[in-house]
Amino acid sequence: MRPGPQRGDRGLGQGGAALDPARGLAEGGKEGLEILKSVPDIDMVLMDIMMPELDGYDTIRMIRGYEQFKDLPIIAVTAKAMKGDRKKCLDAGASDYIAKPVNVEQLTSLLSVWLNR
Repeated sequence: MRPGPQRGDRGLGQGGAALDPARGLAEGGKEGLEILKSVPDIDMVLMDIMMPELDGYDTIRMIRGYEQFKDLPIIAVTAKAMKGDRKKCLDAGASDYIAKPVNVEQLTSLLSVWLNR
């Protein structure tokens, strides 16, 4: 799980992980949820679907279970890119979907759309 582009100084970690200088690197969904709950100004999440312990689908569902995150933009990122993946991501509660390898222009466009809503 990756916090999306921040207005502050947080950045993106490597390998589909959340990076917050005050908390460190989240290696999976459970740790990412803890960061999300403890950092109040996250504007967007880039959710890697294939994560250890708690996959992206379940993590998205858990995020959507919190009232304060009902409208938080979540872009699902998957390496599989198989037929039906987009629908499965959206059904889990993702706002949008992008397949790996990520096209930077497409990602930039998605980020712009969702951050400006």
